[in-house]
Amino acid sequence: MQGRIHSLESFGTVDGPGTRFVVFVQGCPMRCAYCHNPDTWSMNGGTLMEPSYIIEQYERNEPFYANGGGLTVTGGEPLMQLDFLLDLFTLAKEKNIHTCIDTSGIAYNPDSLPQREKLDRLMELTDLVMLDIKHIDPDKHRELTLQPNTNILKFAEYLAEKNVDMWIRHVVVPGITDDDKYLFDLGYYIGQFHNLKALDVLPYHTMGVKKYESLGIEYRLKGVPPMDQKKLLEKKQVILNGIKKRRGELESEFEK
Repeated sequence: MQGRIHSLESFGTVDGPGTRFVVFVQGCPMRCAYCHNPDTWSMNGGTLMEPSYIIEQYERNEPFYANGGGLTVTGGEPLMQLDFLLDLFTLAKEKNIHTCIDTSGIAYNPDSLPQREKLDRLMELTDLVMLDIKHIDPDKHRELTLQPNTNILKFAEYLAEKNVDMWIRHVVVPGITDDDKYLFDLGYYIGQFHNLKALDVLPYHTMGVKKYESLGIEYRLKGVPPMDQKKLLEKKQVILNGIKKRRGELESEFEK
């Protein structure tokens, strides 16, 4: 099964544990206002590649991934290409490669039995899912991404059900995703998950603005400044406080 691929990166350092071989797939239904890869949106773009070709490219630099690294598929939205992921991760597992999916979860459809069957098989081949939760509030999420977050949150629950290690990623944008109430609510929500292994709180930056200009796409966050690193640490603590509260409540409930 060929995949539509935007690009390949040999030495990714922010796409999961260790040094990673990163596959950027083509196609995404999300329209995040701060997306720095708008060139991955189109479902019909990219280059068709065989899973075997990608594994061959991985093996060219395999020694660099040996110390806790592996293969990450990001995008675009990887879950839009489930058949390709299944074939790719099947080959990866035959070679004992650590597998990671970086996803928004937007493609998850809990009412689709055929998709669920494929996802169940895929999760057996997946070591880690990095789930990007853009905003915990449904209305704010739709404003930010032009998509609802209902099934994204259900996907987080699905990952817990399947006991797949999960990292949560959240981009803090000044004036948009930095409200302490919503950050605490995000932490409180993800605090319920036993499979939550890490929290990546990322600063908003403007490095992708020139891509929008070159593609002739309006940049919706024009004028929004980059996130201050010191404030970013404060905002992460708010999320951690929410996680702590939820876990404290769960422990108290367990002890009753």
